Amino acid sequence: MTSLWLHGAQVPARLRLTPGSRFDTVVIGGGLTGLVTALLLVENGVEVAVVEGRRVGAGTTGATTGKVSLLQGTRAQQIAKHHSDAVLRDYVAANQAGQDWLLRFCAAHGVAVERAAALTYAQNDEEMSAVRAEYAATQKAGLPTELLRELDVPFPARGAVRLADQAQLDPMALLAALAADVESHGAPIYESTLVRGVHHGSGELVVSTEHGDLGARRVVLATGAPILDRGGFFARLTPQRSYLTAFSLDRPAPRDMYISAGSPTRSLRRAQGPDGELLLVGGNGHVVGRGGSTREKVEDLVSWARTWFPGAELTHRWSAQDYSPVGELPYVGPVLPGQSDIQLATGYAKWGLTNGVAAAIALAGRLTEAPPRWAGALASWRPDELKALPTATKVNGAVAQKLSAGWLRIAIRHDGAAPAEDCGTVLRDGLHPTAVCTVDGVTNRVSAVCPHLYGIVNWNDAERTWDCPLHGSRFAADGTLLEGPATSSLTPLQVPRDAP
Repeated sequence: MTSLWLHGAQVPARLRLTPGSRFDTVVIGGGLTGLVTALLLVENGVEVAVVEGRRVGAGTTGATTGKVSLLQGTRAQQIAKHHSDAVLRDYVAANQAGQDWLLRFCAAHGVAVERAAALTYAQNDEEMSAVRAEYAATQKAGLPTELLRELDVPFPARGAVRLADQAQLDPMALLAALAADVESHGAPIYESTLVRGVHHGSGELVVSTEHGDLGARRVVLATGAPILDRGGFFARLTPQRSYLTAFSLDRPAPRDMYISAGSPTRSLRRAQGPDGELLLVGGNGHVVGRGGSTREKVEDLVSWARTWFPGAELTHRWSAQDYSPVGELPYVGPVLPGQSDIQLATGYAKWGLTNGVAAAIALAGRLTEAPPRWAGALASWRPDELKALPTATKVNGAVAQKLSAGWLRIAIRHDGAAPAEDCGTVLRDGLHPTAVCTVDGVTNRVSAVCPHLYGIVNWNDAERTWDCPLHGSRFAADGTLLEGPATSSLTPLQVPRDAP
């Protein structure tokens, strides 16, 4: 389960933080939003440092499909259902600005980009209503889309809305160029430095990390899910996991980028692999930690691809995590109203290559007192957020149900036998919920309680991880934190004395 883009990626390792430093602005997160924000600020003379918990690209950006598109599945019609035409146009303008900046950067720094049309297509007659609605919404937003009645593709498709001249790329090649440019301007990037928290000290912010503290006048959270609970953004987001597969074919792959208008989602594009052209097939998204076997979701994608592309040979499989906002629009701005010293960006709903850059442009504009005209549509605190209250209530009701169900389902006793290879289970040793798994012949025992808000983790059998069904924190088999709003790992536990 390793991303195609991470195989052979030329991104050098960087040193961890040396504590005691101070910067005007500390950007937390070494993905697309974090690096673009840092670059824009340092180009404006701001003293910046980037702090990354793992490696540059280890999060969502390094696992994306690499589509840089203004046609985004059915996003336009979803936004149009909850917001005015003016807000929808501002959202499109923000994404246009993000796309334009990204393509200019790629052209200037030798990052390969392939132009292709983007299509949102109907898998059956029932999905044509969503296709027509997306066409109407994108037309209203000013995009030059067209409605197609027929498609010449080998998989089931009844029609589509199409937007010409979009782009696709290798996101790790992009991040490598961005990181090098940030450092060339004198801004350090610290890797393998997990941030534990941010608090106000004597006249400045203190960023607490696993390797010590550093000072800052301002902080930007570019971590996918915000790692600070103030502002309650964890309750305004739904963490989504989706899957991608890559195949070599004995025939040319479809030239354009496709995504279905309904479920189960099917997303396709072609890409260059180490040994030639590949077909990428993604989909089967679900809320993190919920929805049953993740391995079956991957196998379903493989089966679908082999059905409609006979002879397809699987070369890579991986997954990605993103966050859907309850109000349909990204959150970009202060963590708390009226407090500009801590800013955040989140909620891209799986379209981060344009939204992430737009967020960076908006953040840098806010911090240099020159925000773009459309920044208000992406604001972290908006009056129209009250319209999302029913959705937020539903989302958090499901979280509460998962919290109680997780604690109630824990097995009372266990026979002491280690789980089979690649298997994990949650049991109760005395009063303590325990997560036990066996990976590569090693059995790990860790606390099953997520340190964020105490949900009980579930075993992810495709990625061999522990995933929290509340707000999407994820942990490796040995309990090491991977991503999400949690800021610490699962606690290791001792083997019971009476275990064989």
